[in-house]
Amino acid sequence: MRILLWLLTLFASAIGLAVLARFNPGNVVLFYPPYRVDLSLNFFLFAVIVLFIALYVLIRAVRLTQKLPGRVIAYRRQKRENDGNKALRDSLKAFFEGRFGHAEKAATRAAELPENAGIAALVGARAAHRMRQTERRDIWLASTDGDNGLKAARLMTSLELLVDDHQFKAALETVEELNANGTRHIQALQWALKANQQAKNWPEVLRLVQTLDKRNALHPALSNRLREMSYDALLSDRSHDAESIRRLWAEVPNADRLKPFIAARAAQAFSSRGLHDEARTLLERALAADWDDRLIRAYRESTAEAGSPALLAQIERCESWLAKRPTDAELALTLGMFCLRQKLWGKAQRHLEQALSDALEPRTVRESHLSLAQLHDALDQHEQAAAHYKQCALATAIR
Repeated sequence: MRILLWLLTLFASAIGLAVLARFNPGNVVLFYPPYRVDLSLNFFLFAVIVLFIALYVLIRAVRLTQKLPGRVIAYRRQKRENDGNKALRDSLKAFFEGRFGHAEKAATRAAELPENAGIAALVGARAAHRMRQTERRDIWLASTDGDNGLKAARLMTSLELLVDDHQFKAALETVEELNANGTRHIQALQWALKANQQAKNWPEVLRLVQTLDKRNALHPALSNRLREMSYDALLSDRSHDAESIRRLWAEVPNADRLKPFIAARAAQAFSSRGLHDEARTLLERALAADWDDRLIRAYRESTAEAGSPALLAQIERCESWLAKRPTDAELALTLGMFCLRQKLWGKAQRHLEQALSDALEPRTVRESHLSLAQLHDALDQHEQAAAHYKQCALATAIR
């Protein structure tokens, strides 16, 4: 429809011009002595229009010719940018597909474009790392050193790859550089945590775990496990004496002191340095907060000397606990062993037999039989002692 309207308009204009020209009697005289040229007005107007069009076309041609080199340069630049961007997209696509060789080759092509060189280098470094080509990885990373805009990205990439390669010393140096650069987001903290864990820098691991917990960036199970590993390593350090182990325990948050694994491990550390009273105290506090078999076993191992007021206090405390937990095999075994140490033969036998009847774990069965055997030996009941020794051996064999 639009084409038809344009054609009608064109034809109407042509007819109008033809009619106008037919009834236009005007003349134009060009006089340049001794020459004279007579022209009709219609022809003169037509010649002027044609001359204008010719001049316009000529000027446009000259200007286009002058701009041609620039347009060629712009075309080549645009083609180079398109090729570089396409190579970068291909590199990322191949990397995520797991085709790391193709990714590195595409990154090499993408790096020919200066604007993409930094990003392409990071992709190439990751691809080379996945292929265990550490030299090429380091070359890629070194090529981005002068780009301040990519400094944080380069440091984060370096940190991740170094941690994955278990080069914790270089990773920790990168962590320091990141901190100096002001990069402290969650991903940086998580990789710093892994680097310090590899370096066995347990105080820093604890600090990072606390920081990440505040941001809900760690799964609770992972957080608890990292805390347990850290405290286990710190408390197992043989360089600690009694005073240093006290100072270390004083720095532990109250919430962590009450956790069964940490409290049990601390009790072992205190007991190994002769701090039995403090070991028992911290275990009793932990048991009051959270009843756990690991704490009862640690409490059993921290028994006081026979005949001492401390041992009698332990027996009384266990009896009060047992009144509330009459079917707890570990608690009955602990009370029975305390009574055996205090030479309360009747009470010891009753509680040990109760532990044996309620026991579900082979370890509890084995220790109950062993304690009963020792009790019968002390009472010169050798046949009964032999029977319990035999049962203890069987429980050990089927463990």
